[in-house]
Amino acid sequence: MYKIVGVINYIVVIFLNAFTDLGHKIIIQNTIFKVYDGDMLVVLTAVVNALILLPFILVFSPSGFLADKFPKNKIMEYSSIFAIIITLAITYTYYNGHFIMAFVMTFMLALQSAIYGPAKYGYIKELVGEKYISAGNAAIQATTTVAILGGIIFYTVLFEGMYSDSLKTEGEILHAIAPIGWLLVAGSVIEWFYASKLPNKMKEASKRKFKLKRYLSGAYLRKNMKTITRKREIFDAIIALSLFWSISQVVLAIFGEYAKSNLGITNTIYVQGVMALAGIGIVVGSILASKYSKYYINMGLVGLGASGITIVVLLIPFVHSITLMAPLFMLFGVFSGFLMVPLNARIQLLASRVHLGIILAGNNFIQNIFMFTFLALTTVFAYNGMNTEILFYLMGMVGIYLSMMTLRHYFVDTFWAKMFIIGSLRHKYIYHGLENVPKEGSALLLSNHVSWLDWIVLQLPFKRYLNYMMEKDIYNWPIMHAFFKKGETIPISSKASKDAFKEAHQRLMDGKLVAIFPEGRISEDGKLSTFHRGYELIPNDYEGFIIPVFIDGVFGSLFSRYKKSTKKYFWQRRVINVYYGEPISTSTSAQEVKEIIQRMKERYEAK
Repeated sequence: MYKIVGVINYIVVIFLNAFTDLGHKIIIQNTIFKVYDGDMLVVLTAVVNALILLPFILVFSPSGFLADKFPKNKIMEYSSIFAIIITLAITYTYYNGHFIMAFVMTFMLALQSAIYGPAKYGYIKELVGEKYISAGNAAIQATTTVAILGGIIFYTVLFEGMYSDSLKTEGEILHAIAPIGWLLVAGSVIEWFYASKLPNKMKEASKRKFKLKRYLSGAYLRKNMKTITRKREIFDAIIALSLFWSISQVVLAIFGEYAKSNLGITNTIYVQGVMALAGIGIVVGSILASKYSKYYINMGLVGLGASGITIVVLLIPFVHSITLMAPLFMLFGVFSGFLMVPLNARIQLLASRVHLGIILAGNNFIQNIFMFTFLALTTVFAYNGMNTEILFYLMGMVGIYLSMMTLRHYFVDTFWAKMFIIGSLRHKYIYHGLENVPKEGSALLLSNHVSWLDWIVLQLPFKRYLNYMMEKDIYNWPIMHAFFKKGETIPISSKASKDAFKEAHQRLMDGKLVAIFPEGRISEDGKLSTFHRGYELIPNDYEGFIIPVFIDGVFGSLFSRYKKSTKKYFWQRRVINVYYGEPISTSTSAQEVKEIIQRMKERYEAK
């Protein structure tokens, strides 16, 4: 992906945009932190965050229109010029100690980002294509987070270095740290330089015209909301992201006061440092999400992410040490990366090219409506003296709803994502010949059987569920039954095998993938045993093929019937190769399939 022309420049632009925006926000927040405490600290922190969110609500329709009408690289270039002007004005307010004006400039900088946003994220799909859409989103999310993390540390350290306890008012503090403003200007200038080098990826110019009257009357808003809600999957993903960002905004808004009153922390470096660990976690989570989405957008990570975030938020009020708080925020970030990368990639993938800008702007619009509402409620609660611990519990309740929502949509996917993560701790999976398995239509996969993990190993590279034929006694295991049922497994027993094969035939006729281990049992010596002819009872009148499969590398592991010395091999990470052979006729006999897999086994083991 990084060899694609423009990718490196694009990443630099994304980094500088977030780094500069974050710099001014940190200066304002740290100034508030030094001057105020108690309820007023929470209120003013929430107001700062609200000023950042409000522009995304106000310019929903114009920003989406611009991203669809004009080349996205040009929008980023011109927005960078706008940022230079704003940062110059911010520097002026610092030198003159105009705190209220600097406060207002937070809104102006956010307005620039709101116009920038749909073009910035829509450009990912145009630049790297659908093949790298998960990796592209992971890279951008990681870059943005590194920029935020770097900005928090960099600007907080500079702030503390220039701050003195003798400074009592907001104006005095701003005047003392005023030289920092020139760094914001420099960042914007460099951002503009790299944005001007981005390639134009717009294939066809839009002929749409923006009519101010329709914007002011709300006609565009109504039309664009219909576009967003037209595809249920897109809208559900937007709602999930909105709930996540709402929880995050409130947690970050109240943590400063919680640390000050409950943990006795008054140094902004410690407070911002702990929150910055969430940024490190997001980088790690984004990289892992890209790894686990190597073959398709792994939506199961969303369910894991939502559940993890909820648990962390509910644990925070029980932790009374800044040292223990640090890993919690780190985990919060990892789970955030799990949730954000697949959902953003999914929205971009499902959105049509002509409506991509509108949908991404709508994503910003709805997210910021949610965040603004949550921050407004936080402000009201704090103003009326509600304890920050209670706010953490309330966010935990929202997290429970988010977890239930995502698990309802991605229940089985979450199971497979969990299996992928657990399996990857012990194994490295390498898949060969995936192109032989059809992305649409039916196929019967017949594989050797060497371990209890074979059914998991075969499923991992496919978004489509493999409809396994499974022993009925195993199918009815109490804990696993719900997953097997939702995963479309076909139970089989010696008393009702004909019904099972009849069901397998119907699945194949419906264009699904059916998987069978013809040996009927796990090998005890690693050799192929007799391939039973049961699958031959499936009528071969469906439009599809048989795909012979050979699994290599699991035999001798903890999950096979034959185990090597566990003391010697326990710490070794196994390399598991799975070979999907070329399609063969549905009339191929069991003995012929065995011979084909035997030849595959001999060929690949000889390498």
